[in-house]
Amino acid sequence: MKRIAAYRKLLGVGPDAGLKELKTVYRNLMKECHPDKFHDNPELREKEEARSKEIIEAYHFLVSIAPETLAEVEADYQQTLASCGIVDFNYDKQILTVHFMDGSIYEYYGVPRNIYIKMVNSDAYARFVRRHIAGSYIYRSTQKRTPSAINL
Repeated sequence: MKRIAAYRKLLGVGPDAGLKELKTVYRNLMKECHPDKFHDNPELREKEEARSKEIIEAYHFLVSIAPETLAEVEADYQQTLASCGIVDFNYDKQILTVHFMDGSIYEYYGVPRNIYIKMVNSDAYARFVRRHIAGSYIYRSTQKRTPSAINL
């Protein structure tokens, strides 16, 4: 959640920012700090290059968790949840990363440690994710299903 808040602060957008607003803010910020504008000053160019990389990363991350993006991938997400088991999962700083059998990988943000412990102690990880994780936490896809995994 700190990552999300930091990215929103960097771009200057609120939690309800849609794709259109994100795109507008992103383009304006990139016009402001694009490294090519500072070809005369190598120090400033390097500084603005680092800033532009942060802005790009923030933009792509916020787009991946935007409601419009999640609505587009909802059908695939629900299919993965309903039909696939979990191959692996890990937890770090309230981010639960779940690897599904179809090759999809999802990150869930703001998952408390006690929920993770309950998942570890669960008999059926996929069922636990469906019942207690999905729909309760902000998520994003970090890897889509692979074509070979779909045909399994």
